[in-house]
Amino acid sequence: MFTTKAMIYSLEEQAEVTILHNKNNNDVIAEYNGTRCTAVYNPFTGLFYVDDIFGVLKNQHQCPMCGEHLD
Repeated sequence: MFTTKAMIYSLEEQAEVTILHNKNNNDVIAEYNGTRCTAVYNPFTGLFYVDDIFGVLKNQHQCPMCGEHLD
């Protein structure tokens, strides 16, 4: 778990998020404004991209990609 700047889909700009789960570039869970969302990491830009509109987790304590429990 770590804090970093990320692009936020609804804002179209960067904001600070907490990365809770980072298995690979396409299996990332971030927390933004108290909401857990799916995200991806782009190694070319060096940024995480958080989908806070369509990627909000229904089950806030489970990764939808791998099923791993999130604290």
